[in-house]
Amino acid sequence: MSWKSPLEGYENAEPLPATINPDGKSLYNPPGPLSASYNDFPKPIDSSNNGFDFHIYYMQSSPVESQYAKELHERVRREFPELRIYKLWDKPVGPHPVAMFEVNTFTPHQTGAFFSWLTVNRGPCSVLIHPNTGNSVKDHTELMSWMGRPFPLLVETLKRSG
Repeated sequence: MSWKSPLEGYENAEPLPATINPDGKSLYNPPGPLSASYNDFPKPIDSSNNGFDFHIYYMQSSPVESQYAKELHERVRREFPELRIYKLWDKPVGPHPVAMFEVNTFTPHQTGAFFSWLTVNRGPCSVLIHPNTGNSVKDHTELMSWMGRPFPLLVETLKRSG
């Protein structure tokens, strides 16, 4: 597989300075315009429905994890009512091999806020985070990120549906 250069569009940019900041470790970056990614998802993310899915997994056979997930689900609904929050599934569904619930974000700001909140509050739950680009298999297998222990997905169900 080949990847286009992440520096595409910066071919003729001035070299960055090698100056070290007063902390003695980080590099000085000259001021510049904010990235457009603060306000719009980068392509190929298609935010016409929602930009990112967060699948919060828990082991349905564990009473402790099941109770935590139930309480986390309620807390997410109370703290993030602007997000799309699906019901708690108490069994595997679709490509997801264990019980879960799903939360959708619609803007980069929501995605960042929910990501940072979930990092601190997910407890024993694992989280599959993926963008929506219109390619369900790639979204779930190449462009995804995990919080906690990853679970192997049942990718065949994505290939059949997509």
